[in-house]
Amino acid sequence: MKTSPQTSRRDFLRTTAVAALCAKGLASSASAAAAKPAEGRLLYSAVPGIRNYLERGGHGVLVFDIDHGHKFVRRIAARGLGADGKPLNVKGVVASAATSRLYVSTLQFVTCFDLLTDKILWEKAYEGGCDRMALSPDGKVMYLPSLEKDHWHIVDAPSGEIIKRLDIQAGAHNTIYGLDGKHAYLAGLKAPLLRVADTSTHTITKEVGPFTAAIRPFTINGRQTLAFVNVNGLLGFEVGDITTGKKLHRVEVEGFKPGVPKRHGCPSHGIGLTPDEKQLWVCDAANQRMHIFDATVMPPKQIASIPVRDDPGWITFSLDGKFAYPSTGEVIDVATRKIVATLKDETGGIAESEKLVEIHFANGKPTRTGDQFGLGRVR
Repeated sequence: MKTSPQTSRRDFLRTTAVAALCAKGLASSASAAAAKPAEGRLLYSAVPGIRNYLERGGHGVLVFDIDHGHKFVRRIAARGLGADGKPLNVKGVVASAATSRLYVSTLQFVTCFDLLTDKILWEKAYEGGCDRMALSPDGKVMYLPSLEKDHWHIVDAPSGEIIKRLDIQAGAHNTIYGLDGKHAYLAGLKAPLLRVADTSTHTITKEVGPFTAAIRPFTINGRQTLAFVNVNGLLGFEVGDITTGKKLHRVEVEGFKPGVPKRHGCPSHGIGLTPDEKQLWVCDAANQRMHIFDATVMPPKQIASIPVRDDPGWITFSLDGKFAYPSTGEVIDVATRKIVATLKDETGGIAESEKLVEIHFANGKPTRTGDQFGLGRVR
């Protein structure tokens, strides 16, 4: 998609404006606290959530009100700056209602926020950098991958202190914690195997695969019996049996050619199950589509495609399964497959991010959190 000089200048001016707003903090902490609703469902979007593109939402954590048309609520100021003083790419976002904390990882740091005050509690750098982490259901333990290196750090989440280091020559990348907290799932850019860790001992106890290429985004069902993985070179996905460790199926998107994606280097970078596990949604970057599969049959069967405004690189869902959130900033009604809203920042610009997490509040306190991955939730 070509960009005109007028569009480039407009994006530049808006990026400059957002950066200036971020630098000033946008508002005092008192006014930010006043804007926080006492109850409801909020969507937290960490930005820059697509590379370092400040024109797609600026820098910080954007908060949207799910119950009121996904309207912009406030921006939470962040650090996560590189040696040059510029915001670093955001790599992941997780939250815990149990501990009232939000965590954002960047290329170098993890930043811990207090969900009650929006204040930063700590920010730490980790050897080898940071990638897309996972948090235990009780909020106590974080599996933190290095930035495409050979290790994961097991971290005491409240303090940020390292408990253990897992060395796996895989190019550490995407990480998922099972809903029951008993296992963590580790995928790397340099390996066709999905590793499964026993979280009571923090040791690898199982491998799923090999798949036909290195694993990119992936998701699992609520019972933790199936893994659905994107792999390099494939417009579509593969399915693995977590119980037996075997690869079961390879599914290619029909009716579309892989093309050349703008980012990530693979045709499908983004896959998620609806919470009821009836549908599987798959990103198609070059064709700017979300492809929908019937996940009640095996292998899943392609049933629909939805055009989106930009190259999608991630997909997740609201906890009730009503809304789909591609990284393009659009909000899609799952039942009608219609775009019903667009996430916009305080400048009116479209806010795009691959790092989103839903958090519910009641009486001013968090009560439930979602996950950045489109996890199945049938248990």
